[in-house]
Amino acid sequence: MNLNGYWGFEIDAGDSGLERGLRIRELSDEILVPFAPESKLSGIETVDFMEAVWYRRTVIIPEDWTGHRPFLHFGAVDHDTTVWVNDVEVARHRGGFTPFSADLHGIAEPGTEATIVVRARDSRNEMQARGKQATWYNNTECLYTRTTGIWQTVWMEAVPEVHIRRLRMTPSLADSSVTIEIPISQNRAGYTVNAVLTGTGNFGITAQTRADLDLTPSVRLEIPVEALRPWSIDDPYLYDLEVSVLDRDGVLVDHVRSYTAVRSVALDEKVVRLNGKAVFQRLVLDQGYWPDSLMTSPDDDALVKDIELSMSAGFNGARLHEKVFEERFLYHADRLGYLVWGEFGDWGVSGGGTVGHNQKPTSSFVAQWLEALERDFNHPSIIGWCPLNETHQVLHDRITVLDDVTQAMFLATKLADPTRPVIDASGYAHRVRLTDIYDSHSYEQDPRKLHIEQAGLAEGIPFVNRSQFGQEYSVPYRGQPYFVSEFGGIWWNAEEAHQAMEDDAAGTDRETSWGYGERVRNEEEIYLRFQGLCDVLLDNPNMFGYCYTQLTDVFQEKNGLFNFDRSTKLDIARIRSSQTRPAAIELVGASVAEPDEASI
Repeated sequence: MNLNGYWGFEIDAGDSGLERGLRIRELSDEILVPFAPESKLSGIETVDFMEAVWYRRTVIIPEDWTGHRPFLHFGAVDHDTTVWVNDVEVARHRGGFTPFSADLHGIAEPGTEATIVVRARDSRNEMQARGKQATWYNNTECLYTRTTGIWQTVWMEAVPEVHIRRLRMTPSLADSSVTIEIPISQNRAGYTVNAVLTGTGNFGITAQTRADLDLTPSVRLEIPVEALRPWSIDDPYLYDLEVSVLDRDGVLVDHVRSYTAVRSVALDEKVVRLNGKAVFQRLVLDQGYWPDSLMTSPDDDALVKDIELSMSAGFNGARLHEKVFEERFLYHADRLGYLVWGEFGDWGVSGGGTVGHNQKPTSSFVAQWLEALERDFNHPSIIGWCPLNETHQVLHDRITVLDDVTQAMFLATKLADPTRPVIDASGYAHRVRLTDIYDSHSYEQDPRKLHIEQAGLAEGIPFVNRSQFGQEYSVPYRGQPYFVSEFGGIWWNAEEAHQAMEDDAAGTDRETSWGYGERVRNEEEIYLRFQGLCDVLLDNPNMFGYCYTQLTDVFQEKNGLFNFDRSTKLDIARIRSSQTRPAAIELVGASVAEPDEASI
């Protein structure tokens, strides 16, 4: 039961609402969920700081849910959330990017009313993972309007007492199989779990195992070689999956439909191989913001459109930047063959109302990141993990909190998912010597200078980010696969360009937009600079990919390839032609043999 729609709402400016009875009374305003109150689509559009906000809605739990347990789910609420149902606390959750749920059994039963009350606290002065949300009033440079409270779908479902929790699907291209882990709520005597994998034609395989011995039963589905279709950017093939729980008499207890895919990621010296092939990762930085809805997509089509716009420009994937995207985006990436690096919105943990760029991440970062990993593990489009971004702290003789949390997030990621590469932090401070991937961020706008900057990679001395005084942020490079995970950011706003030329001539400065480096003087310079920068990285035989900043303009940040409203800004055919030729590493890296019947 989808609970998006109009809810009662009230801003609690001083976070005194619990004392003033907001938990037990009707609220003074109305909001359209799932849009944040700062957004236009919410109907509130308050962009000032809100220490806390409250929501209230009464629903009738369907009578035909009798015999089942009602579960209440929140896709994401920013930031510290408490939920009451019928005046009973049912959930607490910290973190603005990850989902949580509440079991309402014994509190709100089928056929009765359930009054749901939500309080979300979002202090500007506390250390928290905010992503790109500004901790001062105005949007500035690459920081944007805040998101407070509910910003992803709220929904309710009925599940039996013995029910399937989140499946975990691990493919193996080497032996043409998928292992399905099936966590269930109880391990009842005589119960079994059953999994059925189907594909095109008459292909179908089944596996069954006992559900009363192992806490998490698992089955391995072996795919015949003739039915094996590895997921790739050229053929994003998805298998249908059905999983069931049966009681001791063989009666169906619970049933889930899903999908899965078979693909592999491997590292070979400086090459990142997908299904055994060197695939140059032509990534774009996607911030996931919209003018009227902020971090929430205005509708499902908007998620699809961003992927299609990116692919039309010649990119084959994206860094989902400083945000855990709505999971629906990943579904579309799975079916469209779009490569994704999963990230966390780690910026903004300085406290005191200013962004200190992540030098004091807290233990809650690790908990929230594990929630994101659990949610997104099954998506074949995700080909790497990046828990931190642009942490920068000069290396010295003491082990710091940043060192501890970087190591914890890296190790947690490796433990949660040994099938994908992990970069300890994107750009700046690499603090884990065993990080799978090494990178840098470079907004050098001159292709000749970028070539000189990146040439040392051939000798094992890559460009690394350092402090403005030349001090080291990172442990030494060990020969890992390397890419420039942020570059470009070419600043162009046609409306301001003519005015800027007049201002330069007059010695004045009325710039209202922002971008990286020296602004181009005309549109033609964009294409020349873009191609020059891409050429440097495509022609480097030791570079496995790049990530261009960025897909769209975002508020005042005018360095996108499309306008903020996704309308046309540039000649995308020219952008595409600059980056779709084979990269050097795709030629020298070649491929390893795909599995055949004999090898399997």
